[in-house]
Amino acid sequence: MNLTQTRGIATSMTAHRKQIFTEVARLAYEGGDYTRIEDLPYKIAPGELPEDRESIFLERAIIGERIRLAMGLPLRSITEHTRLSDGVNESAIAEKYYDPPLVNIISYACNACPTNRYHVTDGCQGCLSHYCYEVCPKGAISFVKGKSVIDETKCIKCGKCANACPYNAIIKQERPCAAACGMNAIESDEHGRAKINYDKCVSCGMCMVSCPFGAISDKGQIFQLIHSIKKGDRNIACVAPAFYGQFGPDATPERLTAAMKQLGFSDVVEVAIGADLCTIEEAKDFLREVPEYQPFMATSCCPAWSVMTKKEFPELAMNISMAMSPMVLTARMLKTQHPDAKITFVGPCSAKKLEASRRSVRSDVDFVLTFEELQGMFEAKEVDFKSIPAEDEVPLCEASGVARNFAVGGGVAAAVVEAAKHLAPGREVKVVAAQGLSECKKMLMLAKAGKYNGYLLEGMCCPGGCVAGAGTIQPIKKSAAAVGLYSKEAPFESALESKYDITLPLLKD
Repeated sequence: MNLTQTRGIATSMTAHRKQIFTEVARLAYEGGDYTRIEDLPYKIAPGELPEDRESIFLERAIIGERIRLAMGLPLRSITEHTRLSDGVNESAIAEKYYDPPLVNIISYACNACPTNRYHVTDGCQGCLSHYCYEVCPKGAISFVKGKSVIDETKCIKCGKCANACPYNAIIKQERPCAAACGMNAIESDEHGRAKINYDKCVSCGMCMVSCPFGAISDKGQIFQLIHSIKKGDRNIACVAPAFYGQFGPDATPERLTAAMKQLGFSDVVEVAIGADLCTIEEAKDFLREVPEYQPFMATSCCPAWSVMTKKEFPELAMNISMAMSPMVLTARMLKTQHPDAKITFVGPCSAKKLEASRRSVRSDVDFVLTFEELQGMFEAKEVDFKSIPAEDEVPLCEASGVARNFAVGGGVAAAVVEAAKHLAPGREVKVVAAQGLSECKKMLMLAKAGKYNGYLLEGMCCPGGCVAGAGTIQPIKKSAAAVGLYSKEAPFESALESKYDITLPLLKD
């Protein structure tokens, strides 16, 4: 079963994450003496016997570190005695807070999984043909009591034995976090446990959602956001279109604003409004630049894709569109209208936290929440979507259908092509799209070789697009179908029909 198939399956790991976000939100809303954080691991993992780990003490220790990360606090050193509450009072502030790195591995939660090997399972029948032995180019196969055994010191991981076995008894084992990382940023420490090479990491979070042991987590801003709300700041939520369907069938777009106001937000705005502006700007950018001034153009919406391009293909970075992402465009528009407001982006993406911390963006976006984290806030405040009265329902109706489709793979390119057809009738815009950073790298390798001259390239770091982001709750296919329905419910189809003029400073600093 691959990563996209396992997403959305309810497990004890996802239940713990939900509990942690809920308890952190509840702690912030209630205020008071925050040293009571020391009691939370006992509340989440009660009793004497562990639910998942070999020890209740280990289980609580890991929960404690995940709580700290959810509050934006750093991991504690395992070699020193410190309290779980260390630094909590200093983080109880009404502004963005966390020290890098964003994505962290709790070392003692890591299973030290095999990194990359071929393994003979009990499915081996000890057949007489010995196909695995015959095809091995390095003599790595031997037999013990008639069963195949692989000498890993000789094995070159070519996979010929696995392909030749008529019983599919030889399997390839990879460390799940490393297999999901398109940047090859997962390495091993001296104990064989996973560690992140931050020079390569782009904070996409795919390692986090692929780890079956819950050892990887990103830092959050729930705690600081709620302090901003309690302080009395006007906080506007900018919600990405992938939200549709994330919080259950009763969480309709019409009820979202009322639900968010119960959390303390003053208003809700669709990020798809910014996607319309981004569409128009990228279409104009493409028509103006390609092929006269640059061979191809790449979309700019996915921050992890953009960072990957700059890290791995710096010579191609100038081909990324100069348009700001929908998150930043929406936030910048709102800051122009409401200079004193705080802007919270709510979406499926862990990498947006990193984007919001950039020098050119940090003044526009004050907080970033994932859908998982927002769900914790709903739980803490006991928000019941079903009980929201009809008179409190507010439709979200200011963005186009193509803008809402930004959330699925291929959606950004489709929107740009649609706008380009209106802006330059008769002009052909050829498109190629890739999802997952490994596929994005292949696409850029071909672009570097001149195979995509004249093309618009769409890159999405998550397989499936934004609906597969690290902070989503529902299965990817279900989320994509929900976004498709949400797109059809849009009041208009084309980005060019948006009532918002591009009068903002739209280009990247």
